[in-house]
Amino acid sequence: MAYADQQMSGNKIIAIIIVAIIHIALGYVLVTGLAYEAAVKIVERVTTVDVSEPPPPPEDEPPPPPPDDVAPPPPVAPPPPINLAQRPPDMRTQETIPPPAPPAVIVPPPAPIAAPAPPPPPPPPVSQARRLAPDNQSRWARQIQENYPARALREEAEGTVGVSVTVGPDGRVSACSVTSSSGNSSLDEGACEGMRRYARYKPALNAAGEPISASTSNRIVYRLD
Repeated sequence: MAYADQQMSGNKIIAIIIVAIIHIALGYVLVTGLAYEAAVKIVERVTTVDVSEPPPPPEDEPPPPPPDDVAPPPPVAPPPPINLAQRPPDMRTQETIPPPAPPAVIVPPPAPIAAPAPPPPPPPPVSQARRLAPDNQSRWARQIQENYPARALREEAEGTVGVSVTVGPDGRVSACSVTSSSGNSSLDEGACEGMRRYARYKPALNAAGEPISASTSNRIVYRLD
């Protein structure tokens, strides 16, 4: 190996010397005015000199080591399955406070219905010097008949109404009530209205001869001619 390195160094020196001589010669030719073509030919010849170094002798290389027995790779277990299900969001429970109950409304019990007032008691019996008597009954009875209730007239209703009347000291009917209905409300109302409007009586007299109130009953007959 050392001999080969020395031979290669000598060849390099020789090549460097030759190249230096060539450059000197070129400079001289250029200075002395030699022909350009002669200089080019010399340069071509010089530059084509094979200065390649001989290849070094082959060295005895040790054989490559035998390949080691490569153990097979261990079995790879498949990765565990990944659960892609998303975790549901946490639920928040909010306690709902019920609104306060409205105040209880206390409804007072209805007032008891007052019983109708009883009819006034009949006047106490008095010693009458004269009893109650109708005054010109035929006349006012005819007036009551002529004032036939219009509704009963349209319905062609007929009947007899029994009434009880109270006659004041002036001989006029001050109160009237139906004691026996005719079956038609228009005739019943018309009978009391006619008695209060047309009936006249001679008032009763007490022992002192003063007119007093007294009660009597009567019947009014409605007939269509």
